[in-house]
Amino acid sequence: MNSNVKAPWIGSLGNLPHHLEYPECSMVAMIEESARKYPDYSAMVFFGKKTSYRQMVEQINICARALRSIGIKKGDRVTVALPNCPQGVLMFYAINMIGAQASMIHPLSSEKEIEFFINDSGSVAAITLDQFYGKFASIRDNTCIRELIVTSIKDAVGPLVRIGYDLTEGRKHDKVPSDAPVIMWKDLMSRGTAYTGDYRDETDSREAAVILYSGGTTGVSKGILLSNYNFNAVSTQTVNVNPMYRPGDRMLAVMPIFHGFGLGISIHTALCNAGTCVLVPRFTPQSYAKLMLKYECNFIAGVPSLFEALIRMPKMERADLSFLKGVFSGGDSLSIELKKKMDTFLKDHNASIAIREGYGATECVTASCLTPIHESREGSIGLPMPDMYYKIVAPGTEDEVEYGEVGEICLAGPTVMMGYLGHEEETRNTLRTHGDGLTWVHTGDLGTMDEDGFVYFKQRLKRMIVSNGYNIYPSQLENVFDAHDMVHMSCVIGVPDPIKKEKVKAFIMLKPGVEAGQDTRDILMEYARKNIAKYALPYDIEFRDELPKTLVGKVAYRKLEEEELGKIAADGQ
Repeated sequence: MNSNVKAPWIGSLGNLPHHLEYPECSMVAMIEESARKYPDYSAMVFFGKKTSYRQMVEQINICARALRSIGIKKGDRVTVALPNCPQGVLMFYAINMIGAQASMIHPLSSEKEIEFFINDSGSVAAITLDQFYGKFASIRDNTCIRELIVTSIKDAVGPLVRIGYDLTEGRKHDKVPSDAPVIMWKDLMSRGTAYTGDYRDETDSREAAVILYSGGTTGVSKGILLSNYNFNAVSTQTVNVNPMYRPGDRMLAVMPIFHGFGLGISIHTALCNAGTCVLVPRFTPQSYAKLMLKYECNFIAGVPSLFEALIRMPKMERADLSFLKGVFSGGDSLSIELKKKMDTFLKDHNASIAIREGYGATECVTASCLTPIHESREGSIGLPMPDMYYKIVAPGTEDEVEYGEVGEICLAGPTVMMGYLGHEEETRNTLRTHGDGLTWVHTGDLGTMDEDGFVYFKQRLKRMIVSNGYNIYPSQLENVFDAHDMVHMSCVIGVPDPIKKEKVKAFIMLKPGVEAGQDTRDILMEYARKNIAKYALPYDIEFRDELPKTLVGKVAYRKLEEEELGKIAADGQ
């Protein structure tokens, strides 16, 4: 290897293995092995209802039979638009059991986004919650899906919680019409119970199994094809760099299942190793604190804004956190200041650990670099995981830079994606085979490496907003606004926010004759709500007669960012 390519977890920094053996099997086979060894352990907890490994595998088999009964076969794709709930976990592994592919999407995506995701993946079926049925019904005729499966939070909870749900959340959304052309969850599982034909497929571990969507370097949403082997490798790596992990340990699964971090670490890694997933369908600081303390979760993983909120929770003031074995931050940069605050908070609440930062990309499922247990370095995102290699190159090249010099972060190893779905050129630009024979992901992120192999993230090469851990691509939002009849031109930026890290603001030049008043703002915000995911909605729209331009005529978004920073400084924030 050349100068700054580091074989991970070796040398003076520790004695963990730098090479591991990875299971050549399906993802669901890993779960079945956990069930064989620990059938009575709790696999999932959801609103107080526990599901054992034996029960979970039985339900996965029923769900798999049900999918075959409605004509879904090996190689087909199924869109899963669900929060963290038992149905999402069961459906994910049932799809895997029959050799189909799960396309995981955000249930809060806009109608147009859902339509795009379904058609882009070529999904033959989709599953979502009853509260999102209206969005799917509106775009269904424009998609390729044959079957729409609808479930409810009520399908996965006990009788008392079901009553409470009907009196609260259940009242907030329209009911699914009785004559709607859908398959309800209970009916689907009944079909599975009655089905007696063949349904399992012995999937090749290297075949595509999962599609996760990411904006990529251009801001155009692309499906990332990932294999069973990719996910099983992440699980194996994660447990090996956390030797304190034991079967039965509890993971607070708050990161969503449509996100590599949530699906790969909080769900698959935990279940592959007989852990208990405490499923959190919707994050609030209150629910997070309550569930963590109630179930004494041993491992928690989240974005920095989650930990920022946790520190400020009154409920946490006298909490005893001695049960914690691992706290992991990812999805966004953890500031040095927040790490210090969090470490102090953990120590003051009897935890014997410090927060550990990770780094990765959906192009390699999730984390590929993690702060080791035994040593952290200020500002570092840690060391590469076992069998993951990192190098820093001059941007746009394959030429390595010297230690400490800023360049593009590239990574290689067993978790690297198969490619982008339907984007061959982008795949070639991102996945490159270098002279060393390895296939490297060019991340589009800038960073450095020191002589011991610790990696330091600096900034993104690509223009992107990170809000609450979600990647938001301004060009996508600008395309939406620019398509409106009232809009001449738009520019979307991220504005610093103490909780979300960044929040979205839109600057809009209206077409001649359109009045820049509150009525126009209301019209555009309503239009945005229809076409933009909830987490990416602008908090404000500001009208401008002109947008600043660069010397070559491009909109100078950095100028707008500087103006917003100036306002914040002037307000004393």
